[in-house]
Amino acid sequence: MNILETIIAQKKLEITAQKRLGLLAFLGKTEHTTLSLKKALMQSSTGIIAEFKRKSPSKGWIFPDADVKIITKGYSKAGATGLSILTDESFFGGSIADLKHARPAMKIPILRKDFIIDPFQIDVAKAIGADVILLIAAALSKETCLLLANKAHEAGLEVLLEIHEEAELEYIHPNVDIVGINNRNLKTFVTDVETSFRLGSQIPESFVKISESGINDPQTVKDLREAGFRGFLMGETFMKNDQPDKALAQFISSLT
Repeated sequence: MNILETIIAQKKLEITAQKRLGLLAFLGKTEHTTLSLKKALMQSSTGIIAEFKRKSPSKGWIFPDADVKIITKGYSKAGATGLSILTDESFFGGSIADLKHARPAMKIPILRKDFIIDPFQIDVAKAIGADVILLIAAALSKETCLLLANKAHEAGLEVLLEIHEEAELEYIHPNVDIVGINNRNLKTFVTDVETSFRLGSQIPESFVKISESGINDPQTVKDLREAGFRGFLMGETFMKNDQPDKALAQFISSLT
């Protein structure tokens, strides 16, 4: 199996266990009025979605002892338009508790970054206070993607659809709020920012589009904005620093 197939196989086991243990009943409900990442990106002059993650399959541990409350508060103060919080434990060192703990102090939208393959995960995302869920085209059939997008909207959550090749353009539909182009191939983990430039022009202008992964140069962000991108999901660029919030502030200052 490739990396993505391995992750999805593990995710199915986790979901089965969470259902059996009654996770939703344990979580209860988070009192939170959903915030729109789509609107925030359209109104932002930078569009930086700062990501909180401790490790990745390609890089290993990046910041193993990272404190989600401290770092997300720092991101918000530094000017992040939105947050992305990894909730996958096995491969990214995150947890649903990370998002739940970060939520109360945040007044900016939060993306639950995970491999969403089951409606149950959308209920969990709602319960822990997420504003947006991620649907990865490479991990889903078109029918399942549509079902999950509809479920997310019924729950009052926005949908970020992630694609990384031309064939996945067919997954774009009206219940998608944001289209993200992942510059990292999830089957090989090879990263190439040119993927965003190549696919971006093929996305209908009615959709807000963002670029994900491999962005570490302010000039790249400027070039992508010229190409019509409104958002930039960045994690390792900041998390590899001892003070991710200061790295974000410095990056934003370089954009002006």
